[in-house]
Order: sequence, then structure tokens, then C-alpha cells
Amino acid sequence: MGRLFGTDGVRGRANADLTPELGLAVAVAAAHTLAEADRSHPPLAVVGRDTRASGEMLEAAVVAGLTSAGANVVRVGVLPTPAVAFLTAEAKADIGVMLSASHNPMPDNGIKLFAAGGHKLPDEIEMKIEAAVEANTTTAWERPVGAGVGRVHDLLDGADHYVQHLVGTVPHRLDGIKVVVDCANGAAAEVAPAAYREAGAEVVAIHAEPDGLNINDECGSNHVAALRQAVVEHGAQLGIAHDGDADRCVAVTADGDEVDGDQVMAILALAMREAGTLTADTLVATVMSNLGLRIAMSREGIRLVETKVGDRYVLEELRASGLALGGEQSGHIVMPAHATTGDGVLTGLHLMSRMAGTGKPLAELAAVVTSLPQVLINVPVADRTVGAAAPTVRAEVAQAEAELGDAGRVLLRPSGTEPLVRVMVEAGTETMARAVAERIAEQVRTASPVS
Repeated sequence: MGRLFGTDGVRGRANADLTPELGLAVAVAAAHTLAEADRSHPPLAVVGRDTRASGEMLEAAVVAGLTSAGANVVRVGVLPTPAVAFLTAEAKADIGVMLSASHNPMPDNGIKLFAAGGHKLPDEIEMKIEAAVEANTTTAWERPVGAGVGRVHDLLDGADHYVQHLVGTVPHRLDGIKVVVDCANGAAAEVAPAAYREAGAEVVAIHAEPDGLNINDECGSNHVAALRQAVVEHGAQLGIAHDGDADRCVAVTADGDEVDGDQVMAILALAMREAGTLTADTLVATVMSNLGLRIAMSREGIRLVETKVGDRYVLEELRASGLALGGEQSGHIVMPAHATTGDGVLTGLHLMSRMAGTGKPLAELAAVVTSLPQVLINVPVADRTVGAAAPTVRAEVAQAEAELGDAGRVLLRPSGTEPLVRVMVEAGTETMARAVAERIAEQVRTASPVS
């Protein structure tokens, strides 16, 4: 078996790579691993999902696995990933499970696990769960019988509880702000419009009619063309796009220009420093963030700490150093004072709150960051490790870095969730960035061709 956990849980094509049998095995292993420290009471698990049709199937398998291991289960239904993390902490549960493939297309699904407190799992715990699944030890543990079998309950007001929590964090009400929100036909379809309206905004919701098959389908944070158009048509001050499980937030200005996660982080960092809540005047971002963010933060006197790609690594740095803000260019923004993981709706609320508090339009706030032209090519490969590490690829990267010097950079990395190698190049012009990226991408394709 290959590596089970990627950068964000277990992910694959539902009922092909990610089968009900695998879901059950992961659930059993998670129940024993995450609750083994305290067996004085039955473990408690919170289980949620996004709107994918396959989520119903996988939810049944995961719930069966958890209860067969003696865990009691609270099903919260369709909710954003950060809502499941929040409710896991609120319920003092031992385990949180979110069934979602985030921004991936509908045929995919995934299993995201949270430990007590709603925190993502460290690598060593994931490896322990993975080892148990791979060794098939999930069938060797003693199975409870009779009253020892876990029970299942449904939580009906989880969404309301979560919305009230989010709205309670907002420094300034959003009265007078008109926003178009793209819900990606996903887990944000009800929660995001409700939270923004509760905070005072006038809301136009699009792609908020999930049918189990249309999640992320030419909509959401990875496809903002429709959002741009809707913002202009409705005369809104901004647009906000979430992904399938609503842990991301990207925005567009009143003119339809995209505002990415780097710019959102910069806006929030300045707001928090002004409020005295940006611990050590430090922002945490990944190596994927644009050089423009680094330049802007240096100019503003804010220190930038870099991590590996993945919001889990941002979270680890935030927790280890006691910092208050971090995130990714993709729109995963983490505010530990209010959430244990990236939260797209929370981010959207605080972004609009900054607009309300300053009276400035989003375009003016976002102008703090001038992004260097950046080209990202996702190269399909047969083996993502080979495609990224081949000598011919490394030689091409070294040559590109020498050409760009201090005026640009190259980042090459295998995807943690898909059979892709991501080639990212920043340079003084888009023409140069694209030319360099295409050269490297061609070497990646040659090193590990897809049959």
C-alpha cells in the first residue's frame, strides 16, 4: 500500500481508491489510536461531511467503524470542515471526522481526522493509524459487544451554534456591505450566507444549490469567473468564494479583480497589528506565497515565517510559537484565537470587518501587496516522486534559478493528494515566468510520463 495520508488526510476516488472498507478500517484505527490514552469512558467522535453523494456511503462506513470500536458518534451532517473541528472541541470529543475532498472534483472524496480539541493530527499519529490499517491490525483488536458497542446520535443545531460562534468574533458589523458569496455547491451553501447576513451584510448567494454531484463544478475558490461577473452585475462591494468544504476563502474586488490568500493575509495582519492582536508582529505563510507578500510584510515591519506547503504545517508553527495568524496563498487562513484550523467563512467575516472598520474598498486594502507574476503548472505524472526528483528535472531547476537570481524563484513539489507535480515560477514578467515554468514542466513530463 502506498502512503495513505497526504497533506490533508486520506483522499482518492470514492468507491475506487477510497472504498467503504478503507473508510471503516481508518475509523477503527483512529478510534483505538486517538482514544487509547483514556479508556475510562467510551470514546466520543463527531462526524460531518460535505455535499458529495459519496459522503453518504462513506459516512455509513466510518460510523460503523467507530461504533464497532466502542466509540459513541455524534453525526452533524453537512457542515464545513472548520465547523466539524469547532464542534469536536465544543463537545470535548476524542475524535473528529470530516468526509470531504475539499477543492477536488466530485468523484473524489476524503477523510480528514481531528484529535481532541479539534486539532489536526501530527505526522506521527497519522503514521500510527496508517501502520495499523496497512498491517490489517484493525481486525485484531478486541471488539466490544452488548452495551459496549457505540451509539449514534444526530446533532440538529450544529450549524446555528457554529454561525453564532463565528459572528461573535467580528470586530465591526458588516452593515452597508453587499457581498456575493460563491458557495461551491458545497458545505458552505447554508452556513456562509447565514453567517454573513447575521453579521449585517447584504448577501447574494450563488452556487448554493448542491445536488451531490455539482460540488466545485466550475465554481468556488478554484473557478472565480462566475463570481467576478456576479459581483459586477449586482453592484456588490466584493465577492467571496469558498471551496467544497469551506476551509478556503478567496475574494474579488468590486471591479472583479481577484484577491488571493496572500493579499487576504496581509490585510488581516495589518488589521491585527493595529488592534494589538498580531503576536510578535509575525505572520506565518508557506513557501508557495508570492515574493510580493514577503516584500510587503518587510516594508510594513511584519516578520514572515515560512513553512512547508499545507495548512497543517502552518498550524504546527502557529501552535509551537504561540502566533496569531497564518495561511496559504490558496486561501487557507488560520486565526488560532477563533479556530483550530483554516476557516473560510471566518476569514470572509474578518475581511469584510476590516472594510467596514476602515471604510476602504477591498481593492485599496489589497494594494498593500504587489504580486510578482507567478505561473503555476500542474503536471500529471505516473509517479509524482520520480517526476519531482529526476536528475534531468533538478538540473533544469538549477539552471532556471541561476537565470532568475534574486528577481524570481522556482518551487517544485509533488502534490500531497493527487498524481501531479506542481511547478511554480515567479519572475519579473509573466512571459519569463511562463517560459521557465514550461521548460521545467516538460522535463517533469519526460521523467514520469502518464501512460
